[in-house]
Amino acid sequence: MDREPLLQMERIGKHFGATIALKDVSLSVYPGETVALIGENGAGKSTLMKVLSGAHEPNAGHMLIGGKPFQPSGPLDARRAGVAMIYQELSLAPDLSVEDNIMLGQESSAVGMLRRRPQRERVKKILNQLGHPDLEPNRMVRSLSIGAKQLVEIARALASNARVVIFDEPTSSLPKQDVERLFAIIHQLQSQGMAIVYISHLLEEIRQVANRFVVLRDGQPAGAGQLADTSDQQIISLMAGRSVDTLFPVIQHELHEEVLNVHQLSGMSTPREVSFGLRRGEVFGMFGLVGAGRTETLRHLFGLEKVRKGTVQLRGKRLGRQPVQCIRSGVGFVSEDRKLEGLAQTLSIADNLTLSDLRPYTAGGVLQLGKRRAAVREWMARLRVKARGPDQAISNLSGGNQQKVAIARVLHQSAELLLLDEPTRGIDVGTKAEIYRLIGELAAEGKSIVFVSSYLPELMAVCDTIGVMGRGRLREVRATKNWTEDEILAVAIANDDEPQT
Repeated sequence: MDREPLLQMERIGKHFGATIALKDVSLSVYPGETVALIGENGAGKSTLMKVLSGAHEPNAGHMLIGGKPFQPSGPLDARRAGVAMIYQELSLAPDLSVEDNIMLGQESSAVGMLRRRPQRERVKKILNQLGHPDLEPNRMVRSLSIGAKQLVEIARALASNARVVIFDEPTSSLPKQDVERLFAIIHQLQSQGMAIVYISHLLEEIRQVANRFVVLRDGQPAGAGQLADTSDQQIISLMAGRSVDTLFPVIQHELHEEVLNVHQLSGMSTPREVSFGLRRGEVFGMFGLVGAGRTETLRHLFGLEKVRKGTVQLRGKRLGRQPVQCIRSGVGFVSEDRKLEGLAQTLSIADNLTLSDLRPYTAGGVLQLGKRRAAVREWMARLRVKARGPDQAISNLSGGNQQKVAIARVLHQSAELLLLDEPTRGIDVGTKAEIYRLIGELAAEGKSIVFVSSYLPELMAVCDTIGVMGRGRLREVRATKNWTEDEILAVAIANDDEPQT
């Protein structure tokens, strides 16, 4: 390109004590361009973006924005210089209006008084610029959909006159229609000359929004290039530092007798009269659009929600209605929200992995820490958890490694039935391949798995059986080989009064 990059990061280095987080990392983005930043969890993507957004001060290297030196003293300084970051977990004030959230920290005022009229005009202009004049400035953010909340976050970036916008896993919680709307907005921002850094683990969506890519591995540059000239397999190999033969490993396993029978399971609202059976060694996939009742079904099975009617039998016996009873019966649950519900972020890996069953490490009421630490190391090795050791805080791990700890916990408590709710959401392709392999290995050991996912390719590749939910009901169940992706989607979006084919 003949133009000068709008953003230049040259030979950035960052260390925390003896730990090197970044070394000689360079990234440039031109006006009107989107560059994909790719890497496994823990590769250094977040650290690099924290340097760019002013949250971390680099130990080496320099940055330029618009050809001028850029050395932010903090996030506010970076925002004033034109850098905005749209986080995976949105940072909005739910009890404030759309207008107040967009203008928070940059209100229009005179002599200490808020100037509502010009501020509202500015907000309306920004929403028009994003193609959404329908979003009312006085509406409370709490009442918005996830997609609309994300729109507010982007509008806030525009209100700060951002020139560089960072999107960090922006589609991880969005329904399909909001994903398409987000991509349209990103293309619109490009047309306005902004420089965009897009972080995602989904290669198919990266190809929809970006032209170039940069891969990080272990805090260092691992490769870069044009997406049009690079295959998915080449990118995956750059990320992993090794040849990844296939994203979906095939693990042979056999299906045996039925171990779980769910009959007419109903909650206070959803699920509604859900019935299915699950065999030993079977991976049962559950698909549906947002609000279809997949997560609610798992939560009712595990005793987290009150069952209104219906029965659940495990190995011919009625399953208890409390989580502790389910755990004692050999049921393990991995939540889709590992930060708020799945893991205790302030505790260590060892605590998170073993708290649901400390019996192997207690004698006379005393916890044998050395014995527990040795066992935790074995689990970490089995699931390839990348961490300094068992005593490291779970909050310091990447998302993929946190997910491995969550799965290790249910295996540690000797679960024979695993309820996995979106277990690969927000993690890199290399770690996904490891989790797919683990699921296959667990099925080969005779464990039974219910696998909820919004990503059809993984369900089609990993599951023996797929059930499709809609409006709280399990509409149809078939062997995976008897489904096509189009058929699954058709059943998922059909109205309840339409005949199922």
